[in-house]
Amino acid sequence: MASINHEFFFSQAPEIVWEYLTNTELMELWLMRNDFKPLVGHEFQFRTNPMPNIHFDGIFHCRVLEIIPRKKLSYSWKAGPGEDNNEVDSVVVWQLQPTDKGTMLSLEHSGFSETANLGFYNGLTQGWLEKLQKLAAKMDEQKAARVGN
Repeated sequence: MASINHEFFFSQAPEIVWEYLTNTELMELWLMRNDFKPLVGHEFQFRTNPMPNIHFDGIFHCRVLEIIPRKKLSYSWKAGPGEDNNEVDSVVVWQLQPTDKGTMLSLEHSGFSETANLGFYNGLTQGWLEKLQKLAAKMDEQKAARVGN
């Protein structure tokens, strides 16, 4: 099984980063439309544009697995059937580590079959990086707006 791993530093405190990981409206700004609720066992969906080239309807089916406020969030992440009728049945884990200057955010997205889920794996490897960069930009915009007021 393959996994995607990224670490990203944010100048914001863990409380602010946590809000962007768990507030449905803020998540939509940088990630996708969703009906997320920070409750263990809650089933939710992320919705994006369909990708006919990999036979993906644009819906990720998820369930909250673990919450440690401002420290760790994990949820299942299912999609499919995609290429060759293979489903993605994976897990996303976010971990926040406070630092003197902000927050180190770690992402592990695991559970990809190297052969069956290659299209999803390749797309999400780059996709998560782009989403994290968008998250940083959205938090910086919010910080600038607060300072400007």
